[in-house]
Amino acid sequence: MAGSASTSGQPETKYVHAGRPSAGYEQDTRRQSVCRTWAGDMQRICQADMGRRYAEGLPGRDGAAGGCKGGKGRLYYSDEIIDKVRDATDIVRLIGASVRLKKAGRRYVGLCPFHNEKTPSFSVDPDRQMYYCFGCHKGGNVFTFLEEHDNMTFQEAVQTLAGQAGISLPEQSYRPGEKKARDEKMQILELNKVAATWFFKELHSPEGREGLSYLRGRKLTDETIQRFGLGFAPADSSSLYNYLKERGFSDELIRMSGLMNLDELRGRMYDRFRNRVIFPILDTQNRVIGFGGRVMGDAKPKYLNSPESAVFDKSRNLYGYNVARRTRAGKLILCEGYMDVIAMHQAGFTYAVASLGTALTWQHCEIIRRFTKDVILSYDSDQAGTNAKMRAIPMLRKAGITPVILHLEPYKDPDEFIKAEGQEAFQKRLDQAENAFLFESGVMQKRFRMDDPDGAADFYDALATLIASMDDVFKRKGYIRLAAEQYGIEEADLTDRVRAKLEKGIVDDRYLSAARGDSSYNRDYRTEARPEEDSPRTAEVSRKTSGVEDEVPSYEERPVPDYYKDLSTGDYYQIPRPATRRGSEGSVGDQSLEMSRRLLLSYIARYPSIAGDIKPYIEKDGYGDGLAGSVAEILYGQLEEHQKVDEAAVIARFEDTQTQAKVAELFHTMDMAANDSERVKAIRETVRKVYEASPISREEGANEMAKAVTRKQKLNQIRTLEVHLS
Repeated sequence: MAGSASTSGQPETKYVHAGRPSAGYEQDTRRQSVCRTWAGDMQRICQADMGRRYAEGLPGRDGAAGGCKGGKGRLYYSDEIIDKVRDATDIVRLIGASVRLKKAGRRYVGLCPFHNEKTPSFSVDPDRQMYYCFGCHKGGNVFTFLEEHDNMTFQEAVQTLAGQAGISLPEQSYRPGEKKARDEKMQILELNKVAATWFFKELHSPEGREGLSYLRGRKLTDETIQRFGLGFAPADSSSLYNYLKERGFSDELIRMSGLMNLDELRGRMYDRFRNRVIFPILDTQNRVIGFGGRVMGDAKPKYLNSPESAVFDKSRNLYGYNVARRTRAGKLILCEGYMDVIAMHQAGFTYAVASLGTALTWQHCEIIRRFTKDVILSYDSDQAGTNAKMRAIPMLRKAGITPVILHLEPYKDPDEFIKAEGQEAFQKRLDQAENAFLFESGVMQKRFRMDDPDGAADFYDALATLIASMDDVFKRKGYIRLAAEQYGIEEADLTDRVRAKLEKGIVDDRYLSAARGDSSYNRDYRTEARPEEDSPRTAEVSRKTSGVEDEVPSYEERPVPDYYKDLSTGDYYQIPRPATRRGSEGSVGDQSLEMSRRLLLSYIARYPSIAGDIKPYIEKDGYGDGLAGSVAEILYGQLEEHQKVDEAAVIARFEDTQTQAKVAELFHTMDMAANDSERVKAIRETVRKVYEASPISREEGANEMAKAVTRKQKLNQIRTLEVHLS
């Protein structure tokens, strides 16, 4: 581990290069000030994270929705610790640091930070320790907010809030080798931080004059250079190595960091980055995890990245994402290189990111999906850029992301465009970004001889395959109309061809890649194993459900429901959304029953005494195997132990943020009632629906006839059930 100088929290007051003072640098006090500022910034950015326990994440965090916390051999905090941290956190103060909240009765309202809106639909309830947006349906507790808004893992959210509340978290046990691996990662992060500061100082030294001149020649301001921590690696092959050794880092740790190459013949290490401008790569917690370097001169390769290490995986990180994820743009610009990102950020487009010297991967898509569903592809205008766009579009689409294409012609990349045309012209191009389907189909059309009937027919068939590959029925219908208009095809003929492909199941990746003309476009996303997910979907739809004309929106696709202020409670709720067709949660009947179960749990959360009123008919095991069943188990457990419901604690028992949002929605859904009498009638009706769906085998009785009689008697009793609204 590094010596005390590396962990003191203070920037050095003396610049050292390869073990010797640099008088030229010390004479330039302005540069010293700039370098100290960056060193201090790096220290403040990283120091809080360096002391955190490293953990791989809660079990089930990336797995199936709805899992509750636990898991053999994995690290996690107990429910008691989680509740202690949550109770110590003021949700209004936490969210109010990012959202302008206005008090409205018992709750606070504001513009939702998760989607763009003009009228506030975002509600924070300090009593229930929950937030919920009636517009986009994001909701949860204090941990959910940090996960969704700041893109933290659950453990990072717990650690952050525990630190703010002054709560000491218990030391966690590790399996053999886990503690060593964790310690090595923390040490590499510390080493990277020291190296980043050194690279920055070198840029402002006499040795870095060429690199600084290059950056200024690219029209970067000193503020931008400092903000991104850009640096320089001298041509000397041992400068960084000598510096790190002086700071107390071991050869083994230096080797593991990826900052050195190994000369096996001479048995020594030498600097990997030499005579290069350096781009530090930061993760979402602003920790330096790796570096990129752009060579000065004609040496190859032009760009060089850190190799993968214990802290750096280029397929799981995006350059600039640590800044972009904090913006409220609601979208990302995805481009190719470091300079494109930096140029766009400097011009005010701080939601630009880039993959790190690699093609887009499914891991990148998952990162993007957690932040936004809207991406502007801003790859280069050459053929390689076109190929990259064609490969990225289906990957993003599969991840549930809607891409559009930015056209930069006659310029090659965003950096060139902004330098030549300026910010306003670039914004205009962003506003005019092309629909990805039209871009795809336009590229595909160039493969066919449209003046030949066979060539035109083949293109139309490929077009039908592309449309059929889309999951959303309304998108299919919309693109059928668009394609028919764009290419002069009869809409009915194209509809028939799309329906035929859906019925035959000819919409998987093999057919789609063939239709698009190059299997390499989609190769990686199709063949790479995706953890805890099924293999790529092959359409297996019946003639009844595969039509383009007759489908209606699913539960999730319906318009935003109304919400209202409940007169008796003073709380805000949304009316239950009805099921409309078979979907991910089963048939219309299954969805309707699940909604009734969730609605009943919402009533119990608001009026806990109802649980006792309905006990002869429904107990905690009477809510099925879906989300309602999982919520019921936790909610009834709270009632048994504390005689009250803690909704935020219920939310905390679920792993992924999507499920947490559904639980928050459950607690914000209730039938509209003008008075208590109407509310009681609605509760009785909901109890009847849930009870009637329970297996008759649960009834008392010597035989089926006796059980049926008991069932009928109880249904009659429910009609006059005494319900206590307390």
